[in-house]
Amino acid sequence: MRLVFLGTAGSWPTKERSASAIALDTEKELVLLDCGEGTQRQFFQSTVSFMRVRRIFITHFHGDHFLGLPGLIQSMCLNNRTEPLDLYGPPDAKEWFERVLAMGYFTLRFPVHLHPLNPGESVDLPGYSVRTAPADHTVPALAYRVEEGPKRGRFDAAKAHGLGIRGRDFARLEAGETVHVEGRAVHPEEVIGPPRGGLSIVYSGDGRPSEEVRKLAQRASALIHESTMAEDHEAEANAWGHSSARQAADVAREAEVGRLFLTHFSSRYKDPEPLAMEARTRFAETVAARDFLEELLRQP
Repeated sequence: MRLVFLGTAGSWPTKERSASAIALDTEKELVLLDCGEGTQRQFFQSTVSFMRVRRIFITHFHGDHFLGLPGLIQSMCLNNRTEPLDLYGPPDAKEWFERVLAMGYFTLRFPVHLHPLNPGESVDLPGYSVRTAPADHTVPALAYRVEEGPKRGRFDAAKAHGLGIRGRDFARLEAGETVHVEGRAVHPEEVIGPPRGGLSIVYSGDGRPSEEVRKLAQRASALIHESTMAEDHEAEANAWGHSSARQAADVAREAEVGRLFLTHFSSRYKDPEPLAMEARTRFAETVAARDFLEELLRQP
């Protein structure tokens, strides 16, 4: 999986940061997590194309998380898109998505499917699944867990060599075929390890730290958690339905995730690195995301 952060600002964009949007490139398709205003322009400055986006998951309907949808969808139309687009969001999503699709004069040239999701609901998709949990925000909001399906076990090339495997027989074993070497059958399970769990990424959206999000993030490969303010403004952040960097780190530590990416920084922080340093005292594998940061997540 490849993460591309398109927008990492808080409630409004700054000179350095655009509103919330994260592209997730799976082996099967490109997924967009939130779509704040300006997202389509951020795509042009990134390494991914908005025309590849197959599904969009909106965490909640505050403007900095969804107001990029009208422009993005209309630009897709202007670029002659024909592939369907699926939009997912909290229980009130259908009403908001219908408003988005009714904005302005344009011709919708491709199918758009609307999917309201209840907290705790799951969606099975090609090669991966998406689970939801309620986020503790001031409006209906969801957190998402995107998880790959099980992966084939690792191929033991050294063992295969020792069994006399040569040439094309490597590929045949990897494809699940049995091969014969000097009259002896070599089965795939002799050189391929047990299936492995897929990568998983959890996105908190906006919200105070919550037990529901912690459970959703349990042992995820990566957690993307909002970190609107530093610890000295934690009470203010919580009052507005947001988290501090310290609280995000506590969620990551308790959930035993692989890595923590902080995002959704208040405009008071031109440089969010002090927030990351604050979080690292509680969870070492912490990164302060920035616009256009790319991270390739691999199996350990």
